[in-house]
Amino acid sequence: MKNSAIAKVFQDIADLLELKGEIPFKIRAYQKAARAIEHSPTEIEQMVKEGGDLRGIPGVGEAIAKKITELVTTGHLRYYDELRAEFPEGISTLLDIPGVGPKIAIRLCNELGVNSIEDLEAAVVDGRVASLYRLGDKVAENILRQIQAMRTKERRIPIGEALPVVEEVMAELQGYARLRNLTTAGSLRRFRETVGDIDLMGTADDRERILSAFVGLPQVKEVLAKGGTKASVLVPGDLQIDLRLVDHDCFGSLLQYFTGSKQHNIILRERGHRQKLKLSEYGIANLDTGVLEKFTTEEAFYERLGLQFIPPELREGQWEVERAEQNAIPRLIEMGDLRGDLHVHTDWSDGHESIEAMALAARARGYEYIAITDHSAGRGIAHGLDEERLRRQMAEIGELDERMDGIHILAGIEVDIRADGTLDLPEELLSQLDIVVAAVHSAMNQEQEKMTNRILRAIRNPHVDVLAHPTCRLLGEREPIMVDIEAIFRAAAETNTALEINAMPSRLDLKDIHVLRAKELGVKLIIATDAHSSSQLDLIRFGVGVARRGWCEARHILNTRPLEEMEAFLKR
Repeated sequence: MKNSAIAKVFQDIADLLELKGEIPFKIRAYQKAARAIEHSPTEIEQMVKEGGDLRGIPGVGEAIAKKITELVTTGHLRYYDELRAEFPEGISTLLDIPGVGPKIAIRLCNELGVNSIEDLEAAVVDGRVASLYRLGDKVAENILRQIQAMRTKERRIPIGEALPVVEEVMAELQGYARLRNLTTAGSLRRFRETVGDIDLMGTADDRERILSAFVGLPQVKEVLAKGGTKASVLVPGDLQIDLRLVDHDCFGSLLQYFTGSKQHNIILRERGHRQKLKLSEYGIANLDTGVLEKFTTEEAFYERLGLQFIPPELREGQWEVERAEQNAIPRLIEMGDLRGDLHVHTDWSDGHESIEAMALAARARGYEYIAITDHSAGRGIAHGLDEERLRRQMAEIGELDERMDGIHILAGIEVDIRADGTLDLPEELLSQLDIVVAAVHSAMNQEQEKMTNRILRAIRNPHVDVLAHPTCRLLGEREPIMVDIEAIFRAAAETNTALEINAMPSRLDLKDIHVLRAKELGVKLIIATDAHSSSQLDLIRFGVGVARRGWCEARHILNTRPLEEMEAFLKR
C-alpha cells in the first residue's frame, strides 16, 4: 500500500468528521497526519513490516499509529468503514470538487441521488442542480466549471515540457515597459515535477494593454477568457496559461496566495487566526479592527506573521511553518553553488558533441570540472565503449586536459549494472578511471528482491563512485523499477557511494521525497545532467529544483565542492 493511498484514507476521515461537525482539533489531527504520510520519504508499509515506531512521523500519535497499522496489515480500517457508512455513497468524491461544501454535497446525494462526478455533471446539465432550493443557476454553473477544471488539471505534464514554453511566453511579455514583477506562481513556481495549468502574475499600470498583448502572442492557439485583470489562453501542447495582473501594493500577498500549496496556505491561515489576523490574497486584516495591511513582497508578508521567509519549493504543508517559526529554514542550494557536472556524454557513445566541445561549454558556464561518462559497451544501442575504445578515450581526455586551461576533465564511464549485479567492464580498467558511474539500463522488470540485490552488489563494488538515476523512471513513460529504496540508501551511506539527482527533465531521479530521506541518512548526493549535448548542460537547474524540494543545502551536494575536495572523495 503506497503512502499516497494511506494518506487518502486519513484525508477522507478528516472530511467526513468535518461533515459530522466534529471539533476542529480532531479534524486537523487527521489532516496533519494525512499530509505527513503523503510526504513521508520512507514507505509507511515498510515501516509497519519492520515494526518501526510510526509515532516518529510528524502528527502521528498512538491512536493514529494503530489505525495505520490496521490499514496496512489488513487492507481495511474499521473506523473508516463505519464512518463512511454514516453518509451517502460517493460523498467523499463530491467533496473533492472545489465549491462543493459538506451541506451541498449531502443535499446532492440525498435529494438527487448523485454519488459520482459523472452523476453530478449530468444533474447540472439537465437543470436538476439549479432547481434545488437556494442553489440556482449561478451555483450550478460554478460546479460545472470546477468539474471541467478538475479534468483539465488531471492532465499534468512534466515540468521540463512546461517550463520552456512558459519562459518563451514570459520573454515576449518582458518587452512591455509598464509590466513589472512578472513571475510564475502555483505548482510551477514550487517546482513540482508535473504541472497542470500555469499561473503567471505581475503588476501593470495599463492592464488592458498588457492583457491584449498576452492574448495576441504568436504562441497562443486559443483565447479562453479575457477580463479586466486576468486572461486565460491555450498554447501548444494544450497547456493553459493564466495571466493575472494585480495592484503593486498587494503583489506580495497575491503571489504568496497563488503560489500555494493549498495545505501550506491552510496552515498559515490557522496560524493567523490564532494571532487574531485574517489572511487573504489581498493582505492581512486585523480581526478586531478590520484594518487591512497590504504587502508588496512575500518577505514582508511572512515577516508580518512572525515567520522566516519560506522558499516556494518548501511550501507543501509539511513542517516548513514550524521550522520558519524557529528561524530554522536553511539556505537551500542554488545554481551558483555548483562547480561541475559529473555525468556527461559525448559523440564517443550516444552524445552529439566532442569531448572538447563539452569541456568548453562547461568552462563557459563557470565550472571547475566536468566528468566524461560515456556508456559502456553493454548498452549496444548507445554505441558504448569496450575496453579498447575506453582506453583510447582516456588517453584523449588526458591529452586534452593537459592543454586546456580553466577546466579539469575527469575520465569516467557510465558502466552498465548487469542483471546479476556485475559490471560491464573489468575491475582493473575501472580502477584506472577518475570516476565510475554505475546504472541499470536493462532487465528492468526484475522482482524487487532480485533488483535490490543487483544494485546493492554494484554499490558495494569498491570502484563504483556514483549510482545514476537510481529508480530508472521516465516521467509519464516508465514506472520506477521495483527496488527497496531504503536498503539502497543505507548501503550507499555505509559504502560512501554517491547517489545521483538526475536533472534530465524526463527523469528527475531521485525524486524530491527520496532526496530528503537520503539526506537524512547521510547519503552523499550529486546533481548531474546526463547531458548528451552542450546545450543540455543548462538542464542542471531542474536537478537544483528537486534538491531544493528535498531541503538540500550546498553542503549536501558533492559537486558544490572545489576540485581538490571532489578528487579526494573520488580517490577515497
